[in-house]
Amino acid sequence: MPDYQKILYSADGAIGRITLNRPEKRNALDDQIIAELKAALKQADGDGNIRVILLKGAGKDFCSGMDISGLRKMAQASILENIEDAAGLMELFVLPRKLKKPVVAAVQGRALAGGCGLASACDIVLASRSAQFGYSEVKIGFVPAMVMAILRRNVSEKRAFELITRGETISAADAERIGLINRVFDDETFDSEVDSYAAHFSNVSASAVALTKYLFYHIDGMNFDTSIRTGVDLNAIARMTEDCRRGVEKFLKN
Repeated sequence: MPDYQKILYSADGAIGRITLNRPEKRNALDDQIIAELKAALKQADGDGNIRVILLKGAGKDFCSGMDISGLRKMAQASILENIEDAAGLMELFVLPRKLKKPVVAAVQGRALAGGCGLASACDIVLASRSAQFGYSEVKIGFVPAMVMAILRRNVSEKRAFELITRGETISAADAERIGLINRVFDDETFDSEVDSYAAHFSNVSASAVALTKYLFYHIDGMNFDTSIRTGVDLNAIARMTEDCRRGVEKFLKN
């Protein structure tokens, strides 16, 4: 087990739990927590007992974005240093899509700037009714550059443009309405609702989910004919899995 300092990690049955653990800093992202998050996501993905990865924030907020120390470092760094630093953050935003298992962000409180980007980088976003979301980078003259590619795949072009150029904070209800998040649960029952939602992945085939996730993201840059053809290939692969063979056999017996 890695010696995590700024996150909490546990394997709770079929659920891999990762918690940003800097509540006094509103779980802001610095170099260490970014590195630990990447390591924990890979660790959970490699655990054969885990079916779903749940990402939360300790305390009142999910994540407030980049840590102040990181912003100071960015302001003083050279262009090459900033490129290297941004690439490390890019790896975190891209990683959830590359994992075999679904990554679910459970957002309470505020998910702002890079914190909002981190949530939207996950496969599924669940939110408490009082949660807030916003890409506030333009308020400090910054650009939500990397998360833009993810955001445009989550919401319409008009909504995405509005979110990233006005820098406003929106409610969980509005985030759900425009397709930025999947579900909203009441604050009082949020934890139990999230656990129940995550536990559902124990009822479906792990190999089928992994193959489905792989295909889902890989057809992004394909034209229609290529994506259908790729679907044929993956369909054939799925038929050869043990889960599929057992599932078909069980279905035919009923």
